[in-house]
Amino acid sequence: MSENTENSSNPFDMLKWLVIFGLLGSVVAANHFFPELSVLYIALIAVAAVGISGFIASTTFKGSTFITFAKESRTEVRKVVWPTRQETTTTTMIVLAATVVMALILWGLDGIIVEIVSFITGLGI
Repeated sequence: MSENTENSSNPFDMLKWLVIFGLLGSVVAANHFFPELSVLYIALIAVAAVGISGFIASTTFKGSTFITFAKESRTEVRKVVWPTRQETTTTTMIVLAATVVMALILWGLDGIIVEIVSFITGLGI
């Protein structure tokens, strides 16, 4: 694979990322420097800034790669055969039973080891 196909980003991508980080940083700074603003206004400004930043990010090479990945992931999730309610319940009960059995085994081993250590050291723990 050639290096050009791996790094075929637009020359303006770095500028776009700087604008994105500047926009999001300004929201954080505005929240810090203007505490008298209503929480509703701050939230609306933050949502607008995140939306604008997301749109700008989607126009970059990395952003478009991420969107393609997300679409392909959604397609793959649709192909998954999800278990039925009965299968889920049965599997959960098996896991719970195995957990209880292992907890009892470890509790018993702990008790035996405590007795052995108490016998060897002569300390009544």
